[in-house]
Amino acid sequence: MSISSTITPHAERRAAVATNDGVALAIREYGPRDADLTVVLVHGHCLRTESWTDVRDALRHRYAGARIVCYDHRGHGDSAAAPRQTYHLDQLGHDLREVLDTVAPTGPIVLVGHSMGGMTVLTYVSQNPHEIGARIVGVALIATAARGLADAGFGRLLRHPVVSAFQAAVRLAPNLMQHAKLLACKVFAPIIRTAEFGDRKVSARVIALANAMHNATPIVTMASFLSAFMVFDRTDALPMLSKIPTLVLCGSADLMTPSAHSVAMAAAVEYSDLVMVEGAGHSVILEQPERVAEAIGRLLTRAGGIGARKGAHLALVA
Repeated sequence: MSISSTITPHAERRAAVATNDGVALAIREYGPRDADLTVVLVHGHCLRTESWTDVRDALRHRYAGARIVCYDHRGHGDSAAAPRQTYHLDQLGHDLREVLDTVAPTGPIVLVGHSMGGMTVLTYVSQNPHEIGARIVGVALIATAARGLADAGFGRLLRHPVVSAFQAAVRLAPNLMQHAKLLACKVFAPIIRTAEFGDRKVSARVIALANAMHNATPIVTMASFLSAFMVFDRTDALPMLSKIPTLVLCGSADLMTPSAHSVAMAAAVEYSDLVMVEGAGHSVILEQPERVAEAIGRLLTRAGGIGARKGAHLALVA
């Protein structure tokens, strides 16, 4: 692997990490390079590092001494496109390993994943069990699931025959389908808004940001990962997380990964902190960034060894 970097304003450092299969992943880093703790934020499907902007800024304000690393998955944001066959969760787990080995080769790390990012974190844990409690000292799973995505909520649509037809059309005519995608995003915008943002009123800025991130994601990237979601099962990773402080957070109005997924994950992890943000949808990190940052802050405190471990509890956040 290799890395190149540039310095940008506002203490943001940008880098490009080349994976072993030659895909350049875009990295953004904040805070001191010699920080005692590195927090890695892993975004969701069809999103990019900008989805973490408000949470990241809140964390930087609360924990100025921590180093925060964000990166774009392959085929997302500023990262390079990759062969369609590599768009699956096992590969994303390996990509996360490449990022950590390059930008945080030493020192304790807290992994924070939203949606597909949470699945990536669970995959990484399963692939690298020896690092849990050693290199990895804390994990946050936000609006995500360990299995059964196609069994509840909007995830059930993954089983519909139209999804297979859609994927086949993308393979045969990706350019045509890309144009159709841009039109479809406008047509289905109200449905997408309901699915992602729950029953709260969300600012126009947040909706514009979410729509921009979705529209910018190539159709091949969008379609190829759907198959991985249908068969995803990393419940084997959950017991390993009992070794370290773990946060499980979701919105009560999440239609993409309903709260039942979070409850099941928290039940499988001893001493986990289960937080449900009342009224928030799947895009809880955009809707309620301060609440999310507050919960992550508690995780960082626990990961730093401050305070005694307590049993799992549920906090309803208005």
